[in-house]
Parts: sequence; structure tokens; C-alpha cells
Amino acid sequence: MKLNFVNFFIALLISTLLSYGLFSFNKSENDMLLTLGGFLCFLLTLVISMGVDFQRQRTTTNIRVVSIVFFLITLVSNLIFANFVFNVPLYIIINGVLILIYIFIAKSIYTSKQ
Repeated sequence: MKLNFVNFFIALLISTLLSYGLFSFNKSENDMLLTLGGFLCFLLTLVISMGVDFQRQRTTTNIRVVSIVFFLITLVSNLIFANFVFNVPLYIIINGVLILIYIFIAKSIYTSKQ
């Protein structure tokens, strides 16, 4: 596993801008939770999809596809939460489950050694 610092920095900036967008368009009083939660979800998925290269090309491609899919899922999820007044435990549970499923799938692909 090799980290590409330029792509990592780009992923960091994209995550920051998207999180600021969530903060700006939020309609509930939980703006800091939405901003921080969105930032962490976006950063995790974008760094793995853009900023990390794995030893095998097939593994890299599969993990990037899974990362992009989960990035889009978390983006839609956070946009829905930004447009409605939401309950804090519901937000934490939904995003937590999404991230844990993503980590499980990415780890399974990485350890399959194909």
C-alpha cells in the first residue's frame, strides 16, 4: 500500500469543500455534526479511492470502485440529512453502518490477494 501525497491533498480539499457545502445548506441545528460526519465519510472514501495505490492493480481497481460507490452513497445520505431536521442518533447509526460496511468490503478485497 502506497500513499500518493498529491492525490491525498486533493481528496482532503474536496472533502473540506463538500463539508462546507453541507454546513452552508443545512436546515437543522445539528450543523457541526453534519459537517464533521460528512467530512470524515468523504475523506475516508476519497483518500482510499484517489490517494492510495495497492500492490496489485486488480485490488486497486476493485477497492477504488467500492470507494467511489460508497462515496456517492454517503454524499446522497448527507445531502438528505442536510435538507431535513434529523435526529442525532439516527445520523450516527446510518453513517456509522455505511462506513463499517465499506471498511468490511474494502478489507475483504484487500485480504483476498487476487
